[in-house]
Amino acid sequence: MTGVLLIAVVAAGAPNDHTIDAAIPLLHLPALAGPASTYLTLAAYGAQGLGLIGMLAALRRGWRPRPRVMFAAGTAAACLLTLATPVGSADMASYAAYGRIASLGLDPYQVVPAQIGGHYAHLVSSIWVRTASVYGPVATFVQRLAAGIGGDRVMVTIGLLMAANAAAYVATGVILVKAAGDRSRAALLWAANPLLLALLVGGGHLDTYVAFFGVCAVVLASRPQDWQGEALIGALLGLACGVKISAALLVLGLSLPLLRARCWNRLLTRSLVCLAVLVLLYAPVGFHAFAPLGGASHLVSTPSFWQLVQIIGHALIGPSATASLISAAWPLVMVAAALLLLRHRSNPEPLPRLDRPRWETPRWEQSRYAHALSLGWNLAAPWCMPWYTAMTWPLTALLPRSRTDYLLVVLTTTLALMHNTGGHGWSW
Repeated sequence: MTGVLLIAVVAAGAPNDHTIDAAIPLLHLPALAGPASTYLTLAAYGAQGLGLIGMLAALRRGWRPRPRVMFAAGTAAACLLTLATPVGSADMASYAAYGRIASLGLDPYQVVPAQIGGHYAHLVSSIWVRTASVYGPVATFVQRLAAGIGGDRVMVTIGLLMAANAAAYVATGVILVKAAGDRSRAALLWAANPLLLALLVGGGHLDTYVAFFGVCAVVLASRPQDWQGEALIGALLGLACGVKISAALLVLGLSLPLLRARCWNRLLTRSLVCLAVLVLLYAPVGFHAFAPLGGASHLVSTPSFWQLVQIIGHALIGPSATASLISAAWPLVMVAAALLLLRHRSNPEPLPRLDRPRWETPRWEQSRYAHALSLGWNLAAPWCMPWYTAMTWPLTALLPRSRTDYLLVVLTTTLALMHNTGGHGWSW
């Protein structure tokens, strides 16, 4: 947990180059001046990645930590990070601003933070201060609720959002540890995962809610369900998409095994309820809420092999044609990556023969497809942040160990090292 403590020091030493330009007074140290915050942040993410690789290797050699101890340590770390200023990203300031816009009776999908001004707009990164919300109605509801309580006190709003996010993280850990076949592995890969504690809890990212709803759906989908159970799975998936539309990959991943098994009734029930929930969520806010996603879909982040395509394309065919080419090509690359991941993932241990209906898939099967699509997305998407792996980690925790575990650690660590500026300019 050395890496988590280092991140806590950076968060408590706000404002600095890796936090928002304010400080939550609950856990506050003197502000870190100069490059000190950068050195500590890089050391923290490096220690977290190396430590996680070491613990995964120890699990392969037979180490079995007590799940309760791991869970307790992770919960304590989550509580510590919740008391400090958001670190590594300014997204929490954007969440608060969108909530403030909604609480004022305005439309966060049309009104941008710059238009409301004040302390809320001041904390938003200059890159996003003139960007409308790209998050779903569920996210907007949580943000509006927090801002309604916080009012003009932006740090109260941010503190409430941090606490709610940490609660979702801990709840996800409870479900994973109880449901997983290997509880020690599940506790390590989520509840006590130092990378995720720093990124999701320390950064306060909404991806935690996607993971929560997704895990609930995956655990239910792993067991035989009647139509009511399938309806509940569909509702949970609809709520996940109502946080971030990228959760549609989870919907697709959980649907593929049903398609292969020709379980039409289950698939139809789940799909119709998921669609109905989305319609009910978006109808009050208007379907123009999807409009801001169009601009975000053309972004390319660092590091991404699409940057090379972008540079060459700009020189040969122009920016507009290059953007269209990348938008059309990356889903194909994602599918190809998912197929490779499915082929190379280790086969799970044989399941006991049970007297089950013919249509029931093995318990891990639906998670396997969803995991391959999610990790394929993390690898292939032109715009990928380290917290986007939040949907992949819990699926990994439910599956048998594989070499792709190390791939996910390396990917998340690399992205964390590249994207940790707290909304400021590049700080290396």
